[in-house]
Amino acid sequence: MPIPLLALALSAFAIGTTEFVIMGLLPEVAHDLAVSIPSAGLLVSGYALGVAVGAPILAVLTSRLPRKAALQLLMAVFIVGNVLCAAAGDYRMLMIARIVTSFAHGSFFGIGAVVAASLVPREKQASAIALMFTGLTLANVLGVPFGTFVGQNFGWRMSFWIVAGLGVLAFAGVTALVPNRHDSGPVGLAREVRVLKEPQVWLALAMTVLGFGGVFVVFTYIAPILEQVTGFSPRAVTLILVLFGAGLTVGNVVGGKLADRALMPSLMGMLVALALVMGVFAKTSHLPVAAAVTVFVWGIFAFATVPPLQMRVVEKARHAPHLASTLNIGAFNVGNAAGAWLGGLALTHGLGLDALPWVAAAVSLAALVVTALAARLDGVRGKHEAAPVPERVC
Repeated sequence: MPIPLLALALSAFAIGTTEFVIMGLLPEVAHDLAVSIPSAGLLVSGYALGVAVGAPILAVLTSRLPRKAALQLLMAVFIVGNVLCAAAGDYRMLMIARIVTSFAHGSFFGIGAVVAASLVPREKQASAIALMFTGLTLANVLGVPFGTFVGQNFGWRMSFWIVAGLGVLAFAGVTALVPNRHDSGPVGLAREVRVLKEPQVWLALAMTVLGFGGVFVVFTYIAPILEQVTGFSPRAVTLILVLFGAGLTVGNVVGGKLADRALMPSLMGMLVALALVMGVFAKTSHLPVAAAVTVFVWGIFAFATVPPLQMRVVEKARHAPHLASTLNIGAFNVGNAAGAWLGGLALTHGLGLDALPWVAAAVSLAALVVTALAARLDGVRGKHEAAPVPERVC
């Protein structure tokens, strides 16, 4: 794989750390800012909605820039946003700072996925995208547990100062390693927008919203679940997050390879497995050892869906992928926000923390239905394209 992918992976590591570290720090943030756990959970939703809204806006604003310059600009926004998070004096300011940070997220991954796919042959494109997303999974193995440890021992603000430093390193990596290709910019905003007329592009976005939304029904509240239901200490939760991150890393690699071989069948199989694992976790969340094993397996199937979901939209918008790819990153975060909101709604209406996996399983099954519909439409379209043209009778 080309060396520039390492710069994209480093940037993904920084972005992933700031996105996910808040989950491990919900109790500390809620206590320090005098808000409830569900209110602190809305910081996840705010970030995710910021990605969804900011992604298309920044895609338009950066459409005339060379992709390297666009990536540099987005990392600069990321650095500023994390500095504001660290300096936030109250809940409102922290929410605003998280939204500012999130604006860089969607466009960076959207442009980065297109750049990653353009660096390799077509049969390796899903694996290249997976390699970029490896930075995101390693953020959960290394960045999030370390950030959680720092936040629990030195205050949650220190975690965001460290993430801002990671952003500086990522900016330097993009500057040094990503090629400055002036001929690799977007094909034109009008053409990018026309791609959105394709029904399969919208189905791909819906697959992403539901496919990853189920994960965040539980992941948003993973710290309270592990502490209050399973009985782990806050420090033990950090170790469980390492296990989850290790599962994400394994799933990311496996998902990329399977998607290169058979994208849609692999994706449907992963969604079935994801729903089953959530059903198991509803039971094992009461048993410490079983819960830890289930969280690891859950991580594998949760992120095995990411390369095929991203590759699907790039494939269906192949002739103008920039905006569609960026919108799909927004779709991931709409799913994140919806999942966090749905989990909070379930809790405020009387369901217990141990019931959240059942809600997550239902969302994963909904994603399976949409994916099966998209695969069926692929088959119908393939038959039409393969049908012989009848001879003209004079």
